[in-house]
Amino acid sequence: MALQIYHNNMSVCAQKVRIVLAEEGLEAEEIHLNLRTGDQQSAAYREHNPKAYFPTLVNGHDVVTESNVICAYLDEVFPEPPFMPSDPIVRARARIWMRQTDERIHSACVVLSNTIAFRQQWLSRPTEELVETIRNTPDFEIRERRSDIIENGTKSFGFKSAVIGYRSLALEINETLSKSRWLSGNSFSLADVALFPYINRAAELQLPLFWDDLPELMRWFNAFSNRNSVDRAVRAYDEPSYLKLMKSTGLDHVELVRATMESG
Repeated sequence: MALQIYHNNMSVCAQKVRIVLAEEGLEAEEIHLNLRTGDQQSAAYREHNPKAYFPTLVNGHDVVTESNVICAYLDEVFPEPPFMPSDPIVRARARIWMRQTDERIHSACVVLSNTIAFRQQWLSRPTEELVETIRNTPDFEIRERRSDIIENGTKSFGFKSAVIGYRSLALEINETLSKSRWLSGNSFSLADVALFPYINRAAELQLPLFWDDLPELMRWFNAFSNRNSVDRAVRAYDEPSYLKLMKSTGLDHVELVRATMESG
């Protein structure tokens, strides 16, 4: 059976998986989820992914969730070319970087993306529909964060920590890249794939201030941006209206983000 991926075009998590598919030269049947209308909360989708997260990969009888886990699964099932270091300690460092997305930068990215840009889309929906979508969000933490973002915008609880978190991670990435070409050494790996979409999202939000004084991170970002997989897995799926919204609202918030970052 062919690979299937349940995804969303602009999702940073979906971008990771699509990048790996492109790098591996793999084709997958795509089932697109409209997140604003709650496709991910449907009973049919939650049979695959009870938490209503995305993306989800289906390979025959195998159903794999969580973007970093999907990427690792693809690398193991389709090992040529390999995208994890062969040396155990270098591979361990790559895995630590991958954990940074789950433990730190993903929630920061969600907060910045939504407080700055996508909150407008939420607020444009009928009140009853918005309340129902929030109520049906199965994960308590995500439900509470979403409600706070929609109600309070950049005054939400997590906004400052998201800004500080982005800058802190950028500094760590730059330090690592001052010693190697890629995050886990001199070979491109899943560590780079895991981090790239989050840095790219900040760029889409017109917030390179997180790294415009960090030359090694800029070098890495430019090198990754020029890979063919980014054209095939990211740019080919760009939604112009979303990019326009992120650009306009991002520019409106640059000074607030700068002041918040400097206050940390």
